[in-house]
Amino acid sequence: MIALIRYGVATFLHSQRYLAPVVLFLGALAIAALNDGGPLLPLYAVISGALFVATSWITVAQLNAEDPVHRAVTIVHAGRSVKVLLAGVCVALLAGFGLVLVGLLGPLLMGHHKVSPADLLLGLAALSTATFTGTAVGLICSRLVIRRPGYSFAVALVGVLSLLLVKGIPPVNAMIRGLSEGLPDIAGLLGYLALSAVLLVTAAVLAQAAVTSRD
Repeated sequence: MIALIRYGVATFLHSQRYLAPVVLFLGALAIAALNDGGPLLPLYAVISGALFVATSWITVAQLNAEDPVHRAVTIVHAGRSVKVLLAGVCVALLAGFGLVLVGLLGPLLMGHHKVSPADLLLGLAALSTATFTGTAVGLICSRLVIRRPGYSFAVALVGVLSLLLVKGIPPVNAMIRGLSEGLPDIAGLLGYLALSAVLLVTAAVLAQAAVTSRD
């Protein structure tokens, strides 16, 4: 599995498909956090929204980095397609949690904030929720599940905008609204984090089922 993850990282870096979503996220972070002196939690709400979009994009880009022929060869060498899928998810999560670290600490370096451990823990929970949910959306919209690029883009656009903008939809919109108000429900945030993890596992199972049905 370690070898597959290393191969996935190398393939993804070589493809340079990570550049656009990473630049998008860093740009949103800079706009939101530079010279900001307000409360941290509403700022983490904005950053979480940007991270959700970026990780959805990163996951699709990572899983689509190999063409079907090369992926088939990788599966043969790995022995099982599920190993290749799990390695791909791990690579996407590594990229996502790299951005989580940037999103968590970036505002502290760019702005002027009063920092408490509670703010950092809540920010970490929010950013992790965005990463898990974005990875789940990316899995469903990747070539593994939806082969036609046009359909994949349409489903990704609808899914991301719905989860991000439709009022009260958990976990992303509801979490962002709670953070934006500055008085988040801690139990609710942990619930959203758990829900996002369930969504990721469900998306991985559906993606593997789609791969298996085509073998």
